[in-house]
Amino acid sequence: MNIRQQIKQYKPFNAQETKDQEMLLRYMDTFDNLLTRENEFAHFTASAWLVNEDFSKVLMVYHNIYQSWSWVGGHADGDSDLLHVALKEAKEETGLSNINPVMEDIYSIEILGVPAHEKKGKHVSTHVHLNVTYLLQASENQSIQIKADENSDIGWFGLNDAIEASTEPEMKVVYKKLNDKLKEIQIG
Repeated sequence: MNIRQQIKQYKPFNAQETKDQEMLLRYMDTFDNLLTRENEFAHFTASAWLVNEDFSKVLMVYHNIYQSWSWVGGHADGDSDLLHVALKEAKEETGLSNINPVMEDIYSIEILGVPAHEKKGKHVSTHVHLNVTYLLQASENQSIQIKADENSDIGWFGLNDAIEASTEPEMKVVYKKLNDKLKEIQIG
């Protein structure tokens, strides 16, 4: 199933996801280059809410550009298999070798504003990330390591502690939503 079909069939969790689903589909109908950064206004990213075995903790990295504790993830860079992108980025950013999807389906969707910044000595203009999030799982017993060109620290956080650790108000809202969804999975 292609990414458009996956997003169209996705069941939104709240009003934010309902509106973002509508906008994601509209972007996909308007632009044909959303899988690459060639589209400097909007492009796809894949993120991971990377939890431990009993869903009580999430692995966060201290992101160098945003100077905040953050989930892991990255740009699609032409790969239409966004679950593959989320898994690849999670492994690269954490040093974990064994990460598995809790489910293959999309866990969450967000359109995220990215402020202008410098990256590798070049200016990156304000743009949006068309983000698809996957729920991934790994053992806390595995060794972890920072990816120095992207993050400067890494650690397991209790679910509420992960929200508190973020210094980005808009991301606190996203992380709270991800935790709320996680509670429903545990109950269900």
